[in-house]
Amino acid sequence: MYQKPKGTRDILPDVSPKWQKMESVARDLAKQFGYEEIRTPIFEDTSLFLRSVGESSDIVSKEMYTFEDKSGRSITLRPEGTAGVVRAFVEYGMFNDPLPQKMFYIGSNFRYEKPQAGRYREHAQFGAECFGVDTPWGELESIDFAMTYLKNLGINKVELHINSIGCPDCRAKYNQALKEFAEKHIDKLCGDCKRRAKVNPLRMLDCKVPECQEIYKNAPKLADYLCEDCKKHFAEVQKLLKENGINFVVDPQLVRGFDYYTKTVFEFTCLDIDGTGKSLAVGGGGRYNNLVEEIGGKPTSCVGFGMGLDRLIMLLSEQKKESVDAFLMNVGNVGIDKIYPIAHQLREQGLKVECNLNNRSFKAQFKFADKIGAKYVCILGDEDLKNGEWTVKNLATGVEKRVKEQNLAITLLNK
Repeated sequence: MYQKPKGTRDILPDVSPKWQKMESVARDLAKQFGYEEIRTPIFEDTSLFLRSVGESSDIVSKEMYTFEDKSGRSITLRPEGTAGVVRAFVEYGMFNDPLPQKMFYIGSNFRYEKPQAGRYREHAQFGAECFGVDTPWGELESIDFAMTYLKNLGINKVELHINSIGCPDCRAKYNQALKEFAEKHIDKLCGDCKRRAKVNPLRMLDCKVPECQEIYKNAPKLADYLCEDCKKHFAEVQKLLKENGINFVVDPQLVRGFDYYTKTVFEFTCLDIDGTGKSLAVGGGGRYNNLVEEIGGKPTSCVGFGMGLDRLIMLLSEQKKESVDAFLMNVGNVGIDKIYPIAHQLREQGLKVECNLNNRSFKAQFKFADKIGAKYVCILGDEDLKNGEWTVKNLATGVEKRVKEQNLAITLLNK
């Protein structure tokens, strides 16, 4: 028997209503915030991710699904959404259009990592990118968008963490200080952090090994190395968040996992997810002012976020499966050829209708209608057919009435 590949999941019909809610809330809110949908390929040239995400990041060094196609080109299944959106922004010259340009996406990403609760090797993400806003108002709107999305899903126990990782100039000075700090503790660091200390010291702060995290509590603080422009920008972000009633925690350890970020980074953590005090990071984002230029476009300031839908699905309350409005029954000598055209007409009226496709008996049809949660059964027998009428029964109340066929849709719509 075949089984799904390790680290993937099937979204079965009983769970689909939750996914439909997450996606519909995302699309409705994106419209309110002025974001339009973009859909990019599920794979890209590998070099795009090497350049944007960063060769020293765990995503590139450990987690990407990379292969050669039949022409020998290196292709990678997208591990995150931003790089593809930026590539499209550059490829189609969208930086020449009026700015800001605001786009959102919903789709699958692929990372070869250890499967765990809410984390799969194929996982879904909702993300939003805003191109052409260099002021702290860009961070405010991006964070406001993401926080409103969580609130509209009914997820209220959310803590926002923010930090500034500076621009390339001030970050270079900090990386040197961090490298010198790491050299003093090199024997106690994990193998990955020993490598990171040489190639990209900032990535050490993203390490999940508890022993390393304890050491980095005493590491130099990035805030002490920010240039005046970055300090001013971060201070303004905090001011705007306070003025707009958005609570936050400044987290000096927060760096995010992508090399393309500049200045502000942020992360959303859901608190006490199971009543035991356990928390769960469900998304994050930040500013990336250099990425468009790095992959061939004109210098363009950008800010955005991404939400892991597979993690959010764990936090959503149960969504009721949509009820079937009516089950059409054929009895006696009446065949399905007499009821299916009526089912088609009722569906065109917006009703959710099922009928007796399997030629069940009268009793079996009633049982099936009950199992699928039909509100009404509409019965067509020999006499009904002659009179152009149906017997309509309310399964909740047991009340029956005769209805002319031309009035069937009105009767069901009025419930």
